Amino acid sequence: MARRWLMAMVIAVFGSLVQAGDAVTTPSVIHLASEEWEDYTAADGHGLGWDVLREVFEPAGVKLDIRIEPYIRSMGLAQRGEVDACVGSYLDEEDDLLYPRWNYDTDHIYALGLASNPAPTPETLGFYRLAWVRGYDFQDYLPNVRRYNEVVRRTGIVSMLTHNRADYYIDALTEVDYVLNRAKDPAQFRRTHIAELPLYLCFAKTPKARALMALFDRRMELLVKNGRLKPIFERWKQPYPFDSN
Repeated sequence: MARRWLMAMVIAVFGSLVQAGDAVTTPSVIHLASEEWEDYTAADGHGLGWDVLREVFEPAGVKLDIRIEPYIRSMGLAQRGEVDACVGSYLDEEDDLLYPRWNYDTDHIYALGLASNPAPTPETLGFYRLAWVRGYDFQDYLPNVRRYNEVVRRTGIVSMLTHNRADYYIDALTEVDYVLNRAKDPAQFRRTHIAELPLYLCFAKTPKARALMALFDRRMELLVKNGRLKPIFERWKQPYPFDSN
């Protein structure tokens, strides 16, 4: 009896030590790098993307620490382990980053062009001269792409289209609208839906980031199941990406 009691005490103490160790190593902050996207990942912390990620992490005791950088630099920071993850990646963009099982949103990809041009389709994209922001690598995710130009910033897109230097500009709907709303004559242009691409956090290959990625997948599974994310998308008037789940 004494031997059994002693063994039970050893197991209990060992379990307590493991739990204590877990408590110490559980990250309390996730350092995230993201490009600044209007009403999505704004520098002041507002936007749909930040609201979704706060709902994922903060109820689990993990605060968001955000850093605004251009998209390519954000990925580089994660690759070097200077942040835990970068925001807004497409699946498996980089071999030296980790991708979770769950996406947190979906990019609605549109082509913006002159209204006088034929509306493009995924099957006809290869016939046109395309343009997008450097680093987005749409050639890896869209079919039949042959001719494309990568631009540094979005400010010159309207001029590029009106002066016939490109047939269509490819980007997520919010960014297409950003460009369109700054055109002198928006009626001159037409946007056309061409794809849906899931959005991921891409995590650094560090022990801390791996723990955060595991937490992210657990929380996303729970939040999709209980519908807690849906009001966030409704509040920002954006389509809910998990209805099929």
